[in-house]
Amino acid sequence: MARRIVDLSVPLQNAPMENNPAAIQYVNHTELARMRAKSYKFPDTSYFPDHMHCATENITAISTHSGTHLDSPYHYGPECEGNPSKTIDLVPLEWCVSDGAVLDFHDAERGHNITKEETQQKVAALEEKGYSLKPMDIVLIRTDHTTKYLYTPDFEQTHPGMSVDATEWLVDQGIKVMGIDAWGFDIPVSRMTELRRQGNTKDFFGSHFLGRKKEYIHAEKLMNLDKIPEFGFTVSMLPVKIERASGAWCRAVAIIDD
Repeated sequence: MARRIVDLSVPLQNAPMENNPAAIQYVNHTELARMRAKSYKFPDTSYFPDHMHCATENITAISTHSGTHLDSPYHYGPECEGNPSKTIDLVPLEWCVSDGAVLDFHDAERGHNITKEETQQKVAALEEKGYSLKPMDIVLIRTDHTTKYLYTPDFEQTHPGMSVDATEWLVDQGIKVMGIDAWGFDIPVSRMTELRRQGNTKDFFGSHFLGRKKEYIHAEKLMNLDKIPEFGFTVSMLPVKIERASGAWCRAVAIIDD
């Protein structure tokens, strides 16, 4: 049996089209040799093979919500279900490696708020194909938005998102971890704030704020969901262990045994 691993993550990089850009300083082999020769009190770089040391990078600015990342329950609010919300270092790792299922919304209009009924229809379609969603599955929402728009100015403001009713219904099925291949899990901020000014409170970060009432986590900025099957694979999205953090970067992958 052959095993394939499909990368579901976007890179951390300088100057991406998002509002949480990284600032990465790259130090190559010869540059670090010069720097370390001074700190090691060597007369010059000849003490290093080929006048080269090891390369390194310094990340001088970054958000835990840059790139492909997991939001912890603490991101949504200080309490969940009446208890202190889990920070990312306290999220059970068992949640983050499980059977995966893809709900295919790649034909959804830009900015569409995916409904509970639409979500139920996609789950029913999976059942017709032979897969029944079960508690602790990792549900991936395919929009193809990251693939199409990651390097465009529209990346943050055009993606479909999950309505609070759709998200809550999945949580009620026993789903603890979800993910989306878009800038955010809810609809774009520009649309949410417009609706909020009109008096709509339900759709203002609805899926995020649901996490104050019901415990779950979601990943944002996934990609390549078009390159994996709808089911029959394992998802791994283990977060970096950052103490007391509201989220962390993860290298999300799909593991497929053909």
